[in-house]
Amino acid sequence: MTDDARYARTDEALARLTPEQFRVTQQSGTEYPGTGPLLNNKEPGIYVDIVSGEPLFASSDKYESGCGWPSFTKPIEPANVAELKDGSLGMMRIEVRSKHGDSHLGHVFPDGPKDRGGLRYCINSASLRFVPRDEMEAAGYGAYLDQVEDMT
Repeated sequence: MTDDARYARTDEALARLTPEQFRVTQQSGTEYPGTGPLLNNKEPGIYVDIVSGEPLFASSDKYESGCGWPSFTKPIEPANVAELKDGSLGMMRIEVRSKHGDSHLGHVFPDGPKDRGGLRYCINSASLRFVPRDEMEAAGYGAYLDQVEDMT
């Protein structure tokens, strides 16, 4: 099965979303800062699109930015993340969307840790599903195990 077929936005996946997940991913909403359940998650694993399941970010690239949303220095699979110009709210930003699920994830900013590339992917928890490292192989994400390490 190709990734395009494996990671897809389906009616069934959309029907499983909570109202908040639907608002964020399908209507380009933003959760309130400091409220997302994955903000303080420090477990090793990967973060995948809540709609399509495509791998997006690794726990080893997550850091505390103080912005109120989960922040990452880079995508685990750059081809799964689309970056689009966003002129909403009277400012120019770069929106981040999942490639296969077309879910709104958040935005990327150039104020991340300089020693790790300088980017801050500011992502809504409502757009993500966390897959713990111990479950990655069984869930079909074994190819990414080498990119996941314990958080210190």
